[in-house]
Amino acid sequence: MDPASNLYFQNLKGRGMRTMEKRIAILPGDGIGQEVANNAVKVLKTIGRQFGHTFHCSYAPVGGEAVDKKGSPLPEETLKLCQESDAVLFGAVGGPKWDGASAEQRPEKGLLQLRKSLDLFSNLRPVKVFPGLSAHSALKQETVRDVDFVIVRELTGGLYFGKPSGRQMSGDEEEVVDTLHYKRKEIERIVEKAFKLAEQRNKKVTSVDKANVLESSRLWREVAEETAKRYPGVQLEHMLVDRAAMELIANPRQFDVIVTENMFGDILSDEASMLTGSLGLLPSASLSENGPGLYEPVHGSAPEIAGENKANPLAAILSVAMMLRHSFRMREEAEAVEKAVTEVLEAGYRTADITGLGQRSIGTKQMTDQVLFALEEDTTTAGIMAAYA
Repeated sequence: MDPASNLYFQNLKGRGMRTMEKRIAILPGDGIGQEVANNAVKVLKTIGRQFGHTFHCSYAPVGGEAVDKKGSPLPEETLKLCQESDAVLFGAVGGPKWDGASAEQRPEKGLLQLRKSLDLFSNLRPVKVFPGLSAHSALKQETVRDVDFVIVRELTGGLYFGKPSGRQMSGDEEEVVDTLHYKRKEIERIVEKAFKLAEQRNKKVTSVDKANVLESSRLWREVAEETAKRYPGVQLEHMLVDRAAMELIANPRQFDVIVTENMFGDILSDEASMLTGSLGLLPSASLSENGPGLYEPVHGSAPEIAGENKANPLAAILSVAMMLRHSFRMREEAEAVEKAVTEVLEAGYRTADITGLGQRSIGTKQMTDQVLFALEEDTTTAGIMAAYA
């Protein structure tokens, strides 16, 4: 360790900073998941070294890689590792190689099983347009400038998990059924999560439903009203999902925290991702009440560029920041990562997905190196200043 970094570390200890030891399951998965996860781990390890924490990282297969190696998209040993860890860092799963697989062998099934097994009921997806990148959005710059909101999606109920679900023959005609099922408690806990988050932000919750048609949405709206009474400082508004889809395009700056059920959240969060100009910038967190959280970039496995050093690692790196904040309560460490990413983007560094006309792009490893450089420079300088204050 160089003298400046050593001075910074000693200063942290002198200020009574708590050092921690955490176990993290790393599930790189398929395609570019391998690259972005491995580069995000470099950032995590750097944070550990700078702040005096120890992160024990253990790797396991998931998705298509696990199907090929173990015959299952979520092997028992992978699930066991996740259950015994303090957090999970996930890459991406899927690809055309497994398009013909049965429903139980599809790579995406591993992620769904993991969410259910760990009771990851709350999905947080921040949508933020970074300075200088508004031109890359599909919308006009003035529409997306300063956009900064979070979608809180219920993740373990609704149509994706309700029973009965399937297809059958009724006489000589085929029929299908999917069931939208929620218990009141499942709605209460996700709405509560949204209000707690809004308290820390701009104190506004937009509850999205289809209460003019669905009984489940009418219960959802009742629960939101009941919860709002316990948070008098937070504004609650209700919005039908079709209007919410339009407002995300027409006036996205109006939102602070959006909370909604599983399928609506799936659709709206993918729509909202286009505001930023690239999926490569968007992290996510999936949280339980007591167990380990799962952190992943929202982009897919992009097999067409896998192994070519072209993927944007920033979504995975920002997922590490979410892990530090939500699972480990390391606010200062999370802010250090986020600040480093912002500085790199403001300095003009770009991967291919966010490169504009006349700009030059760098690769996955090079972008990560720039974040590491900014992180080293920022934290060391901050430590030196504090030591001599």
